[in-house]
Amino acid sequence: MFEFNLLTFLTVGFVLGLRHALDADHLAAVSTVLAERPSMRASGLVGLWWGVGHTLTLLIVGAVVLVSGIHIPEPLALLAECGVGLLLVVLGGTLALKLFRERWHLHRHVHDGEPHVHLHSHQRREDHAHPHWTRQSLRPLLIGMAHGVAGSAALMLVIASNTSGIAQGLLYIAVFGLGSIGGMLMIGLTLSVPVIYSQAVGQRAFFAVQSAASLGSVGLGLWMLYRLVLSPDGL
Repeated sequence: MFEFNLLTFLTVGFVLGLRHALDADHLAAVSTVLAERPSMRASGLVGLWWGVGHTLTLLIVGAVVLVSGIHIPEPLALLAECGVGLLLVVLGGTLALKLFRERWHLHRHVHDGEPHVHLHSHQRREDHAHPHWTRQSLRPLLIGMAHGVAGSAALMLVIASNTSGIAQGLLYIAVFGLGSIGGMLMIGLTLSVPVIYSQAVGQRAFFAVQSAASLGSVGLGLWMLYRLVLSPDGL
């Protein structure tokens, strides 16, 4: 009976990890990173390293909490959530700055007697060199770790009320983490489809997708900060 209950508990943890990957702040952060370097391989690496960073932080925090018996203070949990909101604003703003530096703008021309307006960049070229993606794996890893800190408080409450020991608690975190890694890997690959397709359609469509990712990340980050800090209802 004990083994059956543990297996059920771990299965639920894995499913919750998959579901956890679908949180809006996770999607916004990953889509912002993917919009800068569209490819299936890059998308898979972003999702993978985000999940690894997320799981790594949860394991570290979980080990400290389970061994010491301390609880994560509510102010600290609130500060971590605010950090995620600020991170989303920075990610979206960084992408917007990148688009601005590439000098995207509208040109107005006359073709066959008809005015014509199109989007143009003086910097982006088909042969534009990019650094190897493995050099940038640290970025999604750190982003995942930041999200792991923010989500650790709620997860520790679940573990404290459903596990009977340190080993069982860490096992649950590991299985939960595997679920989040798998979920983010699938999400990264899925989100890469519209980004890659927009690039194939044309620079205008690609710019629109990148702009949407930037605005979405900044908007969600500001909303989180308002909800957590300025809203009378707080959390």
